[in-house]
Amino acid sequence: MKKRNVIICALLYLAAILAIVVLERILPPTHIALAVLKKGCIYSLVAVSMNLLNGFTGLFSLGQAGFMLIGAYTYAVLTIPVEARDSVYMYFDGGIIQFSVPVFVGLLAAGLLAAVLAWLIGLPVLRLKSDYLAIATLGFAEIIRAFFQWDKLGVLTNGSNMLRKYPTFTTTLFPFLVCSACIAVIVLLIHSSYGRAFRAIRDDEIAAEAMGINLAKHKRLSFCISSFFAGVGGGLLAMYQTSIQAMTFKSAMTYEILLIVVIGGLGSVTGSCIASFLFIASSEWWLRFLDTEMTIGSFKVPFLRAGFRKVVFSIIIMVIVLFARKGIMGDHEFSIDGICRFFRNLGKKKEVKS
Repeated sequence: MKKRNVIICALLYLAAILAIVVLERILPPTHIALAVLKKGCIYSLVAVSMNLLNGFTGLFSLGQAGFMLIGAYTYAVLTIPVEARDSVYMYFDGGIIQFSVPVFVGLLAAGLLAAVLAWLIGLPVLRLKSDYLAIATLGFAEIIRAFFQWDKLGVLTNGSNMLRKYPTFTTTLFPFLVCSACIAVIVLLIHSSYGRAFRAIRDDEIAAEAMGINLAKHKRLSFCISSFFAGVGGGLLAMYQTSIQAMTFKSAMTYEILLIVVIGGLGSVTGSCIASFLFIASSEWWLRFLDTEMTIGSFKVPFLRAGFRKVVFSIIIMVIVLFARKGIMGDHEFSIDGICRFFRNLGKKKEVKS
């Protein structure tokens, strides 16, 4: 059964790659559908990393935007070509770093620096619980954002100016492959002994400690791993945006990621992935027509104006939270066996009714 599932999942993955290749051949490079796929991939990785912490370990953290900022800046600073540094750091004499690294080295460094800072921050912060932990991590994210805009650090971060001219991607396959590889690593971790320890801590800390689980060690490990992949996601977001500035990594970005996790379901990896694409597609594509005034004959459709899209989107989110409190997937995963069981149970219900 497991071998069959692996084969089917591999075929579905190859089909997704083929679909992306076909879409890139059919659609123009600037089509909104390709932008949704690129950004959806990146947000799915960050959402899954946050779900590892909030959904699987039970630690309520709101510092995701801060770790994404660290990853984005680390990647950009390390990969800007040497010949372009004078024009990027024009107010800081070309900056302090006068070398560049390959793309994958930059992404790896982005995740590692975020994980190192998470370890340092986690030493005092992870002693807190519930809302106190959320407030502390949110405060950290705001401090990091202000710190990176400090002009005295401009020789490294370019101060309040944008970082640009670093390597970016043009194909949707690049973020898709990188994010799927990272999510696969997270899934393997969740199904390992460490993942079981994380879930035990989430369910009951006292019982987990009585079973011999080192609470401090496993909380710190979950926090660092989540931050590592958030840093990689930040590096990918920098590549997607082609230029970055600390001001864009506000607390609202963390709330968006948290919203995706809640809509998808706390403790569901596939739920976070599905919710990421639905969130990006709805907020940036499907509902965009609501921001444009519309006239049918002499009748002007009311309410349709700039900003109305966000109102409707907020109402949709409220409905989802009210009527599907566990999210789209709850704590379950999208699986082949689950689909088969669903159709078998549906068939049995029809037989009983007949």
